[in-house]
Amino acid sequence: MKAESHVVWSTKKEIDLGDPSQKKTYIQDVLTNGLASDISKLDWEEIERFLPGLNLPERVLRLWRFYFEHAKR
Repeated sequence: MKAESHVVWSTKKEIDLGDPSQKKTYIQDVLTNGLASDISKLDWEEIERFLPGLNLPERVLRLWRFYFEHAKR
């Protein structure tokens, strides 16, 4: 897939979302730089699964931890 330029700056190449490493980096980039419309296209279960290993700004990480902690109630 070709990522939006406001989300992924590191490459102009196609992103292979079948590659777990590229998918992890893509999710990280979307959560950090994406718009609500970009984030809404992500798989919520994948976000939760990848979350512990993502390098996110602390405020973004706290938001998602809070979301998943309270979404299950």
